[in-house]
Amino acid sequence: MHQRQAFDIALKELKLKLLHMGGDVQESIRHAVASVLRHDQALAQRVIERDREINRQDHEIEDLCIRLIATQQPVAGDLRRIVAGMRLAVDLERMGDLAVDLAKTSLRLSAPPVEEPARRLQGMAEAVDNMVSEGLNAYVNSDAEAARRLAEMDDAVDHDYRLLVEELFADGPDAAESPQQRMLIAFCGRYLERIGDHVTNIGESVLYILTGERSDLN
Repeated sequence: MHQRQAFDIALKELKLKLLHMGGDVQESIRHAVASVLRHDQALAQRVIERDREINRQDHEIEDLCIRLIATQQPVAGDLRRIVAGMRLAVDLERMGDLAVDLAKTSLRLSAPPVEEPARRLQGMAEAVDNMVSEGLNAYVNSDAEAARRLAEMDDAVDHDYRLLVEELFADGPDAAESPQQRMLIAFCGRYLERIGDHVTNIGESVLYILTGERSDLN
């Protein structure tokens, strides 16, 4: 009984570490988007510097999961929770990397995006932020329906990304922004779209924990 209690405490620790990492990643994404929309280079630099802490959390979670597998030899649902926890941390770490990509792109922009691309990016960012919250809530609450909803939310982000690219390059050489500026803004949309893909992976991890089946929400 004592061993089981210790194991349950370790699983709760794993969940708390993942939620803390998820919150940090979500904040980095928000700050990275703000750095693009406001052309705030100091904020972009803070996002880049903070990535070391997110990477540290990823390594800490990986070490905890490996230690649990090695010492507890879990089976069935317990093993799925640990394996899914490792996968979830990897997706969060990659989302953090994409926030860094956004921040680095912000440093390369010559000015904030003009009104229409800025509005489209803001809409994508809000949708992705809602996806991250929904994905983390699905994990905390073991909510299969919330996990599955991420697929529809991701489709909407993908649609907005296509519209962003079409709008950026529809005006030809007479557009208000230079070709390089438009390309960088398109990259920002692509990074947000990729973050959405990683959130759907979190939904897949939740479904794997709950059902033992591998789902494809992308």
